[in-house]
Amino acid sequence: MNKKLGCIILAAGKGNRMRSAVPKPLHKVAGRSMIGHVIAAAEALNPDKIVVVIGNDMEQMAEAVKPHPTAIQPIANGTGGAALAAKDQFKNFDGDILILFGDTPLVTTATLQKMVDIRRQFPSIGLTFSGMQVTVPNTYGRMIMDDDGTLKKIVEFKDASTQEKNITLCNGGLVCADGAQLFKWLGQIGNHNAQKEYYLTDLPAIAKKDNRQTHAVEISANEIEGANSRVDLARLEKSAQQKLREKHMLNGATLTDPETVYFSYDTVVGQDVTIGPNVFFGPNVNIASNVDILANCHIEGAEIGEGARIGPFARLRPHTKVGKEAKIGNFVETKNTYVGAGAKANHLSYLGDAEVGEKSNVGAGVVTCNYDGFFKYKTKIGKDVMVGSNASLIAPVVIGNGAYIGAGSVISKDVPDNALGITRPPQVNKDGWAPEFRQKKIKEKSRKDGK
Repeated sequence: MNKKLGCIILAAGKGNRMRSAVPKPLHKVAGRSMIGHVIAAAEALNPDKIVVVIGNDMEQMAEAVKPHPTAIQPIANGTGGAALAAKDQFKNFDGDILILFGDTPLVTTATLQKMVDIRRQFPSIGLTFSGMQVTVPNTYGRMIMDDDGTLKKIVEFKDASTQEKNITLCNGGLVCADGAQLFKWLGQIGNHNAQKEYYLTDLPAIAKKDNRQTHAVEISANEIEGANSRVDLARLEKSAQQKLREKHMLNGATLTDPETVYFSYDTVVGQDVTIGPNVFFGPNVNIASNVDILANCHIEGAEIGEGARIGPFARLRPHTKVGKEAKIGNFVETKNTYVGAGAKANHLSYLGDAEVGEKSNVGAGVVTCNYDGFFKYKTKIGKDVMVGSNASLIAPVVIGNGAYIGAGSVISKDVPDNALGITRPPQVNKDGWAPEFRQKKIKEKSRKDGK
């Protein structure tokens, strides 16, 4: 049996109801574009080719799906017309071809594999169509089954009779076809319907004329849920987040209030990690085991070492690396920063373009001043350093191992190992100054109040 596999992803729709200059499939769910999710599911099948069908003037889409090639559907004339647009990309292709949709980010590789496996079971099966049981009112096409259990035809909702609209097995959109026949069958689709469009749903009846059966493969309706509006997009996000939360909890993480934690598609979470309420993970976060992430943290593009403690109210920005058993606390922001093992920055600090050595302590209100309006510079803090509260470190600057930085200092020169760096001016006490000052202000206030 020929094991070649190709995929056609339909993504030519502009998505006008999204009210956006961004093509619909590029809107994100769980930190990745909808079409990115679909491509990832297809790529996991190791297909020989993936072709994305786009419309005219969709350069942004073509760029987003690289390295996969695109085909242009010049006129928006239905799903059949969209699939036919990929014909030139599949010349002499005699494997199986999956047809997917670019706005169904919840579709799984397992479902796609099932579609292919059933198509390949018998030579008589020319097509597999995904179907779903839907009992609530909807506008999906209805799947009409033949007496032998194969799919006879699919009737679009607008063309369905009252009796046909009562059928609960509805079209799920996904198609797997014999690639040697697919484009011949696509070329026979007509547009004699309410929308005057060319529908993939006409394929079963066309294939039957060549004595090829169509099988309906029942899948979860959730997997092929798409988005036509921002409301739909929010619904997809909710579904995706629920799956991600369950995945991480089943893998050994504790979520104190799961409904308030938001993951990205690629978040990696180790075992025995505890995540508090209202925590958001952007893309590219890797969390080792035994980490505590307290409430109200925002983390993206960060790597967090084993046993570290983050938050509450911490913000870790891209290219942050937190070492083993380090602590990042209240209202601390990091970016492009390495915090060494056992180091601490517990309060109200900004660490940008910095290195903090092992077991160093960054006091409250410390700022690494890394930007001069044109370029960014690096601050290097050695091991076992104590940086006092409200110190400003003017980069580029190096603080040596074991050094102390006096509270309130503005450090613009390197500090050697084990030295004290301090710029605090001498303190001056004026004896008896306070009573005289108060009396002066009382008199001024009395005159102002008219007393």
